[in-house]
Amino acid sequence: MNPVTTQPKVKTGTPAMLWAARIARFLVGTIFIFSGLIKLNDPVGTQIKFEEYFEVFAQDITPLHNFFMALVPFTLTMSVLFCAAEIILGVALMVSYKPKVTTWLLFFLIAFFTFLTFYSAYFNRVTDCGCFGDAIKLKPWTSFYKDVVLTILILFIIGHRNRIKPRKTGWLVALTTVLTLGLGIYAIEFLPPLDLLPYAVGKSVPAQMKPSEPLRYKYVMEKNGETATFEQYPTDTTYKFKEMVLVNESAKPKITDYRVWNDNLGGDFTQETFKGNKLFLIIKRTDDIDAGSIPALRSLVRDLQGSPVETYMLTSVSDDAINAFRTQYQLDLKYYKVDATVLKTIMRSNPGTWLLKDGIVRGKWHFNTTPNAAEVLNRVKG
Repeated sequence: MNPVTTQPKVKTGTPAMLWAARIARFLVGTIFIFSGLIKLNDPVGTQIKFEEYFEVFAQDITPLHNFFMALVPFTLTMSVLFCAAEIILGVALMVSYKPKVTTWLLFFLIAFFTFLTFYSAYFNRVTDCGCFGDAIKLKPWTSFYKDVVLTILILFIIGHRNRIKPRKTGWLVALTTVLTLGLGIYAIEFLPPLDLLPYAVGKSVPAQMKPSEPLRYKYVMEKNGETATFEQYPTDTTYKFKEMVLVNESAKPKITDYRVWNDNLGGDFTQETFKGNKLFLIIKRTDDIDAGSIPALRSLVRDLQGSPVETYMLTSVSDDAINAFRTQYQLDLKYYKVDATVLKTIMRSNPGTWLLKDGIVRGKWHFNTTPNAAEVLNRVKG
């Protein structure tokens, strides 16, 4: 007699509980997929955030300083894997693929993120957790509360996982894995398919350095132990000032730290970058430069000589390091300094090229797609 195999029973429960479990799965799956896609679109941005966390942990938890710093070289790989995991698990949850394993993996992932957002909020050490990349900026406590809600929803799903009927959707999860890893690799080897940064093609840098509309404030005052709010500063001198709160937060300048300078070449060069056509070769670091990309850049610089496009170099390294780099690779360009964080925001590759026309971004190229002179000149026409 052949043994009789039985499948685990799937609890049905009341219709209300079934619908609650489905809604929770849909919400959690959607949020994880969206969050993962936004960050995987720009894995270098997530890498920068991981580096920031590890450097903070190394400073705050001194006995583990070396451990956290040893993780820094692996942050790009971690970025791709964590972001891909969010998408893959979100899809697996929504298509009922191995519910027990999927829900517990989601719980461990959200527990990790909740710890990071709590650390950011409570200690005020990392002011932007990067939960939704550069698409949606959340304040630290908002990020933490969002993760708490997700944790509660995931625990609810775990408690009702026996109501989820497993489905043979492994092929869809496998396809999602291939596509997500492909997206991450593409964004690293080229540039983010969707550039959400303020230095993206088509955006005006000088315009974003100003408020989009006049900033409006409300004034919080105190009198006789009671707090009152005014749109205009009160003339009543018996009120004691407490704080000034910005009303139209979205009108704040998107760019506040863009500055270009070289003390040896006349000081500040910021406003000059907004005049005419400027192509910038961006060198964030010289110790990990992709040497194979230099010949194409050198040819581009040479072919643009005498054209309407002026070429310069932007860097955050020391004068000695950049001069040694220019000599080694025969790049006879004037160079200017820019803050390292700003350069990371402008360009996700090292090196890379960035084209401005009257302050408006006309082109950004990864070193794997360095343009030729004809393409650059075509971008500044009109």
